[in-house]
Amino acid sequence: MDKASITGLLSERLRLIRAEYGFTQERMAEILGISKKTLVQIEKGRTRLGWTAAAALCAIFAESEVLQMTLGESPVEVIETAALDNLETPKNRTLGGKVWWLKLKEEGRFRLQQNVISGHYRILDGDNNRWYRSSSRDYIEEKFELLVKRYS
Repeated sequence: MDKASITGLLSERLRLIRAEYGFTQERMAEILGISKKTLVQIEKGRTRLGWTAAAALCAIFAESEVLQMTLGESPVEVIETAALDNLETPKNRTLGGKVWWLKLKEEGRFRLQQNVISGHYRILDGDNNRWYRSSSRDYIEEKFELLVKRYS
């Protein structure tokens, strides 16, 4: 998923997320740092959520069921992947991907997974630390092969 598809999806679901939390339009706009007028335009489908507001939505409402059904169990990770696409990240401990992830490959101490909702990829080690993430299959497979060779 790229930034445009994420902001499009979140724009379509904004009203549902707001309703899930029981917020007024005024309160939701204040939380996201946008005007009430802009929020109304987004909810009516006349404009889209901006990238900054989309990132704020994912960070603040990461536990939202609507948001998780839209982007997967870790909306913030989807945002990070789109923002830092193809960039190496420090190791982060994950839950291992038992629910929202398909195991594509496993070799040595590494496994390559794909998120079933967003479609992005990540490489985890045996301790569930994330080494790389990307929306590019070619890039992530190249990094997977390098890690397997380096640490086997």
